[in-house]
Amino acid sequence: MSVIASGLTKRFGRRGEAAAATDVSFEAPTGRITSLLGPSGSGKSTVLRLIAGLEEPDAGQIRIDGVDCTHQPARERGVGFAFQNYALFDHMNVRQNVEFGLKIRKAPRVEIDERVDELLKLVQLQDYGGRYPNQLSGGQRQRIALARALATRPKVLLLDEPFGALDAKVRVELREWLADFQRSTGVTTVLVTHDQEEALELSEHVVLLQEGRVVQAGSPHDVYDQPSTPFVASFLGGANVLRGHMKDGRLDIGAVAVDGPAGADDGVKVQAFVRPEDIRIEKPPESSVKTVQLARVTRMTRIGGQVKLTVLLGTGDSVTVQMSKTEIDELGIEQDDRVMVDLKKAKVFLEDYTI
Repeated sequence: MSVIASGLTKRFGRRGEAAAATDVSFEAPTGRITSLLGPSGSGKSTVLRLIAGLEEPDAGQIRIDGVDCTHQPARERGVGFAFQNYALFDHMNVRQNVEFGLKIRKAPRVEIDERVDELLKLVQLQDYGGRYPNQLSGGQRQRIALARALATRPKVLLLDEPFGALDAKVRVELREWLADFQRSTGVTTVLVTHDQEEALELSEHVVLLQEGRVVQAGSPHDVYDQPSTPFVASFLGGANVLRGHMKDGRLDIGAVAVDGPAGADDGVKVQAFVRPEDIRIEKPPESSVKTVQLARVTRMTRIGGQVKLTVLLGTGDSVTVQMSKTEIDELGIEQDDRVMVDLKKAKVFLEDYTI
């Protein structure tokens, strides 16, 4: 039950001057979780609403399971939709909420009861059928919302920031639960999120949007390890940004040099993006301390089993480095130490790069 979006465009405003989505194309593979990832205002929710049939595109096509449903009403698309705010009916108990869609479709009572029992067991809330939404925790309400979305056996499950209203601990627990839940049901799922950790952990396929356009799509490893634009490099992983000029095919950063974009001429302005966990530091040999331009550790902060360091390069630029406490202890690095820095994993782009 794949979902294929081709050239989706949606404009808002009296004259259509505000583009929420522009020429958006991607495929959500059958039986997998695909995340639409990006900052606020990037068009994620608009694209999801177009797939659901809650908005009509100005251009483009939507195919679900090979069928063109671009202009089909939402009720005929065979999709289930779960919102950030749960959208449960407060005057109905849990069983009544879950069975609502089946009753609207006039399913036989026996079928309704069997399906509700099945779903409440699936979401691990089989003993909560008589409770009302205000008697449940946020995580429990979200699981009931998912059960209700699945009651009519949709071809596709659409999730719009489903964990956004929950605290951090519950979000982590529900992410793990959702991954298991999706594997057990096999339903094709499209998830909207601005949380990169959530997208990278849950999804087999990630579609990254910026200002209503797809800037990169691929596996979590592809988009993280091989960013295609400066935006992708900076958005995923909170990269350090270093600017400079090309010289002999490389960007010089004090005593450190990294390979630049192929074909870039000497003197061209470039910017390097390197994630904190991709920077390696170590103490220099005693003999080179006075002969090599070194960086200096200006700050160290312990965060659980990780250590966050601020390192001042010879150029005057500072970078954030993240290493395990074990690594730091083995290297014997302390604040104010002079260190050698390895930036080989930096991604370098022309400074005037545009999407």
